[in-house]
Amino acid sequence: MSHLNRKEVRNRIHRRIRRKVLGTAERPRLAVHYSNQHIYAQIIDDTVGKTLVSASTFDKSVEKSASNVACATAVGQLVAERAKEANVSAVVFDRGGHLYHGKIKALAEAAREAGLKF
Repeated sequence: MSHLNRKEVRNRIHRRIRRKVLGTAERPRLAVHYSNQHIYAQIIDDTVGKTLVSASTFDKSVEKSASNVACATAVGQLVAERAKEANVSAVVFDRGGHLYHGKIKALAEAAREAGLKF
């Protein structure tokens, strides 16, 4: 596995996770992705292939200084609020091949505190 670069390893892990994690109408999938500058979260119903709710650091209500834990917390709260408005209360979490640590963990905990169940 030493011949694979970091992105290939993450994609491999992400494919393995996606075999198990499927968003339905009752429990859509909360997919999280981040780059060096932005953090994105989407709530997706995989049965119809439709994004129900999304939030990212591009939203005006998120104070963006960098792609850091503070921004991830704000995006987590925002996606949970929008999910409530869309009558979504429970989701399955898709960490996108990233480790459950730092930004991913902060986003997940903020969404839980705002009332999203997963």
